[in-house]
Amino acid sequence: MNDHILSEELIAHVKKKLFDIPYAGESLSQVLDIWYPNEPGIQPLPTIVHFHGGGFAKGGHREDSLEPMLRGLDYGYIVVSVEYRKSEEAHFPAMLYDAKAAVRFLKAHADEYQIDTGKIALWGPSAGGWIAAMTALTAGNPAFEAVEMGNGAFDSSVAAVVDWCGPCGSFLKMDEALKKSGAGVPNHNTAHSCESQFLGVPLPKVKELVRLANPCTYVNPAMPPFLIMHGVKDAVVPVEQSYEFAEAIQNAVGEDRVELVIDEEAPHHGRIWWHEVQVSDRVFEFLHRVLRN
Repeated sequence: MNDHILSEELIAHVKKKLFDIPYAGESLSQVLDIWYPNEPGIQPLPTIVHFHGGGFAKGGHREDSLEPMLRGLDYGYIVVSVEYRKSEEAHFPAMLYDAKAAVRFLKAHADEYQIDTGKIALWGPSAGGWIAAMTALTAGNPAFEAVEMGNGAFDSSVAAVVDWCGPCGSFLKMDEALKKSGAGVPNHNTAHSCESQFLGVPLPKVKELVRLANPCTYVNPAMPPFLIMHGVKDAVVPVEQSYEFAEAIQNAVGEDRVELVIDEEAPHHGRIWWHEVQVSDRVFEFLHRVLRN
């Protein structure tokens, strides 16, 4: 966890919530929270599954990056926030195994938790955007399922994805983009970068592994609709990552499967932009259309 945690007032405002439910048994990090609307509608309910950011190395499932997602409670969504193993504990693709295990767990216990399994959307900022994207794009891919973690009779497919400033292009292109734009420090190819620690080896030494960790590699006709949002002034994950990802989707399966929203002034995710109501409003417009048609 980091210092940017949800306020006690916000936590208290939500009448029903279930905290730290284990979804697998390999790590204490494999837990999730479930938040319910104060005025629930007809069950089962559409569900937003949140994966936090933190460069694959830090952050937590109850940090304040969850606040925009919790607005979904006012619209009748269940919100699930998933904790996962970090790079200090495990490398790629462990975080993806965890995300898949969490989705399968929710489907296996859908009746208990009132979840509509056909209306699950994934939403994450930064590293969480990568996790959301890869989870959706590799549904059913045995290389990324780890069904031995539990609930193997259930699939990990989802109905929609919201990627906020995720590193969803080639990790190896990030420094090049930052050098060209001057938006941030080009240090992703170093041995101690978040991405190198995530893969367990400096990026330039494992180009094939970088390709395997690139969501663009897995774009396919069965993928759900994506909403990608990014800021041009992002000094951490260059906006070119989202341009590359959206273009890969458009070229492979068509423009109707992805919506790309770019803000010319926005930085990396945080209160400067991502917590503004109009930004999450754009997400809920997308989710209402995709999940409630």
